[in-house]
Amino acid sequence: MRLLDAEARGRAGVRAGLADLDAAVPVVLGVSGGADSLALAACAAFVADRDRRPVRGVVVDHGLQDASAEVADRAADQVRGLGLPAEVVRVVVGSDGGPEGAARSARRAALLDAAGPEVVVLLAHTLDDQAETVLLGLGRGSGPRSLAGMAAVDGPWRRPFLGLRRADTEAVCTAHDLRWWDDPHNRDPSLRRVRVRHEVLPLLDDVLGGGVAEALARTAGQLRDDTALLDALADEVADPADVATLAALPLALRSRVLRRLALELGARPGELAASHLAALDRLVTDWRGQQRVELPGHVAVRRSDGRLQRP
Repeated sequence: MRLLDAEARGRAGVRAGLADLDAAVPVVLGVSGGADSLALAACAAFVADRDRRPVRGVVVDHGLQDASAEVADRAADQVRGLGLPAEVVRVVVGSDGGPEGAARSARRAALLDAAGPEVVVLLAHTLDDQAETVLLGLGRGSGPRSLAGMAAVDGPWRRPFLGLRRADTEAVCTAHDLRWWDDPHNRDPSLRRVRVRHEVLPLLDDVLGGGVAEALARTAGQLRDDTALLDALADEVADPADVATLAALPLALRSRVLRRLALELGARPGELAASHLAALDRLVTDWRGQQRVELPGHVAVRRSDGRLQRP
């Protein structure tokens, strides 16, 4: 029963994730060879056949492990066995952002390059991935934007499996006789996410009586709705550099306007932290002649003539 339910929910997730798109819009599947992405391919193949959608798989080979080429080729073959075209893209992983961040950057760049313009990319993140992301954000004290987790739709990226558990994707693979690959990195205790997955979440389930992953995912959804509203209100502020306008805003809204201003001035989004926004806020609410605030990306901001601007 779980198998039938898992596959039905997976197909429904894919169909719902593409519902706003014209049937002619090409869809790319990000496939790793793991259970999650192979299950996504199985569900997407069904939807592609029924809805006559152009769907193809792209397997990114990071080249970071022995036999990675073999793993990638086998994943592509299995996607083809489901009736979808598939290709393998080899990438070179840099060092910026640490091992995980660099691999993710290389993978995303390869998927976008393979997809091209006017194409959406389906990713196989599950409810378990969402829970881990929220818990990691909570531990870093990253604020509501981080605690909101991953969005089902984020630009070209779509995540139709955020309602499925990892065990569900394994059940789908078993039903289709798909052999998934267990990435050794997913058992490496030197990686924080691995310890959250195998140590922290099971302990929380034990202490709190279960359901922690689902609760974290629900919390992410609620925060995402709140964040979307505040972001929309921030976008309506006509002059985000005007000090008087900023001072009149509530802090929750002002911080978002300041973030938007910082990005417009050239700050690097991946490195822009709460401490940077707090320093900008002091230029508005507690200005005592501070000369400038340094932001990531070699960007400086100063207060001059009632405005926040680059020197």
